[in-house]
Amino acid sequence: MKSIFKILSLILIVVMVSCKEETKKEDTTDAETPANEVKDSAPDANTAQQQGYALPGLKHGLSQSPINIDTQSLAGESQHKITMNFKDEVNKVENLGHTVQLDFKEGSTISADGENFDFIQCHFHTPSEHLVDGMTYPMEMHIVNVMPNDDKDAQTEYLVVSTLFKEGKENPFIAEFLSKIPKSEKTSEDVDAGEIKLGDLFSAVPEGMQGDYYYYKGSLTTPPFTESVRWYVSKHVFEASAAQIAAINEVEGNNARHVQATYGRKVTSD
Repeated sequence: MKSIFKILSLILIVVMVSCKEETKKEDTTDAETPANEVKDSAPDANTAQQQGYALPGLKHGLSQSPINIDTQSLAGESQHKITMNFKDEVNKVENLGHTVQLDFKEGSTISADGENFDFIQCHFHTPSEHLVDGMTYPMEMHIVNVMPNDDKDAQTEYLVVSTLFKEGKENPFIAEFLSKIPKSEKTSEDVDAGEIKLGDLFSAVPEGMQGDYYYYKGSLTTPPFTESVRWYVSKHVFEASAAQIAAINEVEGNNARHVQATYGRKVTSD
């Protein structure tokens, strides 16, 4: 009987040591991963499911987003130009639990390919959803625009402008709303026009890069993943301080959807 106990004790010790070594190995890997480098295992898997980013039984088509933008395989120059006609009037800051969202007052528009879209809102993902040449960034913002349509049965057409952020200097635009984010989930705070100015973000774009985007057709990155989105991913990578990115991440958690297969879709570039 004593021999059996000795054997079981030895097995238990081996298992405990193995678990400690495995945990140490995982922790070391994370610690050595630079902030702007892709991890082997995306950090959104469990959190995303808990927040409703993955719905059991939901079927997708072949035009899902986000994607990895391979700059060595671009399909020529883009003919899809956009013109922003916005009044820069953010009137609400929302803590939706799964994201931080800024709502726009009616009246601002974006035009593309001879069609107009209404500014609706912009929201954040930490880390970024889109990858460029296999690299993810600490944060991404989506400016969501919708084509006006009186037909309630028609599929909604979207135009989304994506901006990627790397760690760097404090961002003036983010500084304008960071302290206004409500502490409680599913709550919002009204703000006066002019308090938060999207123009303060785009003023940082060098003159030679204004209007430079990667373009492709894809989907919403949240349910119901509708495949009627014209994506414009800004080539210019914006900066935000580590503290600003951490503050937004603290509110919304890791809410980036995994990259999707392109299935032959073409990405063009300005």
